Amino acid sequence: MVGVLISMKLRVLRHSLGGIRGAFFGIGAVIGLSVAAGCAVFLALHPGGLTVGTDLASALIAVWTLGWLFGPILAGGGDETLRPENFALLPIRPVPLAVGLFGASLAGVAPLVTLIVFAGLVCVAVPVGTGAVVVAVLAVALQLAMAVLLSKVVIAGLGALLGSRRGKDLGVLLTALAALAYWPASYAFQTLGPIVLGQSSPVFSAALRYLPTGWGPTAVAASAAQDWLAALGWLLALAVVDGLLVLAWSRLLVRRLTTSQSASQPGRSARTGPARRRLRLLPESPLGAVIGKELRTWWRDARRRAMLLSSILIGAIVPVMSTVGNANASTLAFGALWIVFFAAMQVGNLYGFDGSALWQTLVTPGAVNADVRGRQWAWLLIVGPIALLAAAILPAVAGAPGAYPWVLALMPALLGGGAGTVLLMSVFAPFPMPTQRGRNPFSSGGRAGFSGFLPRMGIIFLQLATAVPAFVLLLLGALDVLPWANWAAVPVGVLSGLVAAWWWGGIACRRLARRGPELLAAVRVAV
Repeated sequence: MVGVLISMKLRVLRHSLGGIRGAFFGIGAVIGLSVAAGCAVFLALHPGGLTVGTDLASALIAVWTLGWLFGPILAGGGDETLRPENFALLPIRPVPLAVGLFGASLAGVAPLVTLIVFAGLVCVAVPVGTGAVVVAVLAVALQLAMAVLLSKVVIAGLGALLGSRRGKDLGVLLTALAALAYWPASYAFQTLGPIVLGQSSPVFSAALRYLPTGWGPTAVAASAAQDWLAALGWLLALAVVDGLLVLAWSRLLVRRLTTSQSASQPGRSARTGPARRRLRLLPESPLGAVIGKELRTWWRDARRRAMLLSSILIGAIVPVMSTVGNANASTLAFGALWIVFFAAMQVGNLYGFDGSALWQTLVTPGAVNADVRGRQWAWLLIVGPIALLAAAILPAVAGAPGAYPWVLALMPALLGGGAGTVLLMSVFAPFPMPTQRGRNPFSSGGRAGFSGFLPRMGIIFLQLATAVPAFVLLLLGALDVLPWANWAAVPVGVLSGLVAAWWWGGIACRRLARRGPELLAAVRVAV
């Protein structure tokens, strides 16, 4: 069955990677393979001995395993080219289904890149002898399986948590906290230099070796010392962990295929009190109707809320955690910029969330402009107040009042740019989102693995370009070329944000009006 599923996935990839999507996928593959080859060569040619080599391998394996943990959350749920729901009616038991889907998940660029990095451990073992090479090959296979399976289990677990009404908010928080894996990864990178020079602390080396990500290199070190029993023990421990992850994933697959996603709120026949008063603040027009609909949807839809709130939380956590143990708290002063950036990067598939409901907009005369502008306003009304509050408070909390001109100039520029790029991504790089209940709320839907991540990143650079005029003025002020330019950058940032939101929103309107049928075909999901 594994071979059949691998063949299915390769065929889906071959048929889905045409045109610009295929070009972006190829560019990403070349970049990823180049980075992986560089890591493997670094392990093979490092100047240290076996001990340094296994420590380096442990650190790199830990970093890439952490990447498998938080990468899928940021990239939209990981690789779901073959979705478990497609096999729900077939007589396949959960464990064989999990094994088959795991085998299919190894057919892709991301696992190949990871395999090349991990294969550096084999290069470390080559000078030791044939026995160590055999142990290293087995260790690489088991470590790769652990990284991929751990990613699958974490995403499936978060999806199961978000499937219940009470778990939704906790699940979103856990999703944001998953991004904290960046700091262990950063710490590991910072310690690679001392490891190469043989100056790493014994505590850090021991932590690298005794974490599950270091069991493979530890087995190689044991085989080099002719301690074959210890080497076999470390490999068996890795195999047991992989087996337990397969069992855990199979149980989560059963939950995903048999449990429907509960409603986000109990139904109400009518809204009264404060809720009704809030609705009255919106204009009684098509634009106001779209804004109200979008605000309700952002709050009620578990998938939308997971994407947006986790992005805001990650943006808030990044500057806070970067200052932990660091006397320089300047990063914290720019927390508002992180919030806006992540909030725009994550949610640029609005019409993919709507799916076939898009036809209502297309067949309603004059609805396209109100729909695009209403979605822009709704995003701004959610993200804007949070960003403004962070911009007003965080520079003072960080003890960096000099950051106020930078934050107040760059934040509105990025905010306006984000309101434009969110819609540009939605109309130029759409993809279908799953419609059945009970599935992964972070799922990337119809995209082939991570192939949709690069187009999103390409468009998000437009958001950064919006801040260039204000940044130039700020730089001139910081260099004392134009001392008055620091505060002059603030209105320039506001103006550039407004122009970007209006201009790119207009492009999205014209794209939706002209290519609406193609967009509808791109976001539809066969139920």
